[in-house]
Amino acid sequence: MPEPTTARSERKAGKLRNAGLIVVAVLAVGVVAYALAFADTHPRTNDAFAQADAIGVASQVGGRIIELNVKDNAAVKKGDVLFTIDPRPYRFEAERLQAQLVTLERQIGLTQRQVDAQKFAALASAASVTRAEQSAAQRESTLSRMEPLLKGEFVTQEQVDQARTARDTSQSELKAALLEHKRAQSAVSGVDALVAQKKELEAAIANAEYQLEQTVVRAPFDGRVVDLNISEGEYASVGRPLFTLIDTRTWYVVANFRETELPSLAPGTRVRLYLMIDPRRKFSGVVDSVGWGVLPDEGGSAQGLPQVPKSINWVHVAQRFPVRIRVTDPAPDLFRIGASAVAVVAPSPRDDR
Repeated sequence: MPEPTTARSERKAGKLRNAGLIVVAVLAVGVVAYALAFADTHPRTNDAFAQADAIGVASQVGGRIIELNVKDNAAVKKGDVLFTIDPRPYRFEAERLQAQLVTLERQIGLTQRQVDAQKFAALASAASVTRAEQSAAQRESTLSRMEPLLKGEFVTQEQVDQARTARDTSQSELKAALLEHKRAQSAVSGVDALVAQKKELEAAIANAEYQLEQTVVRAPFDGRVVDLNISEGEYASVGRPLFTLIDTRTWYVVANFRETELPSLAPGTRVRLYLMIDPRRKFSGVVDSVGWGVLPDEGGSAQGLPQVPKSINWVHVAQRFPVRIRVTDPAPDLFRIGASAVAVVAPSPRDDR
């Protein structure tokens, strides 16, 4: 008896369903395998946040703030005046030192004229020594010529005594001239000490002028002012930060990746970035560096290390390490320090094809 048409149709439909289920299962396995392989080569994380370098703006000189030229969250350009400290004490100090310099220069001129006079006196005493030496030599020669003539009575004893007296007198005069020359030489001073004082004073003036310049505090780079809670009249102490200036020239995303994903995150690796502020916009980034240490949840004494908590304490979970990603095309209106981000390792150019 031939099989009914309905039974054959049901059996055929069952075979088709089984074949379809097998195809779906194979496709599902393929999709899962591809997803796992893609996740291994292109890891991603939403445990990330935007970051930028920042400085605490402090003054190099102390004083009362007389002008505050910025507001909280305001954008500034490099060279813009942030605030001004009362410059009068520093201007007065610079003027006082300048007056001292003028007085010292006049004193150096007067002393130099005195030194010149002392040098001339020393030269005159040297000439007197020369004359005394010549006179003593002449009278010694005269005496030596007259003494042999005394025996032949060609000269009298009185003449010889007078020649001897003249010789002794000339020698005494020579000694006196030598002593006067030494005194004149020792009296010659100089202006070296005053010149050294002048250099010291000029350095003090340069420092005073530098401090006067520092009463005007300018932005060292393009940035944005945050945490500003002061007003004009605040006393600025040396080195005490008054507010924070974010360096908006370069933005980063710090993304915490699992340690098993770090081999795919060598410096230079391209990364796609998204901000929760506007997840529709995509940004490009490049891995700048990979963290070399975190503080483990299990404890430890390493201080100063970032702590990235694990979410499942009863399962051995891979540790996460911070990866610093430099944003190549940041949007000034979206990037804020601490903004939530998503980082996805971008496919290589070969994968894009």
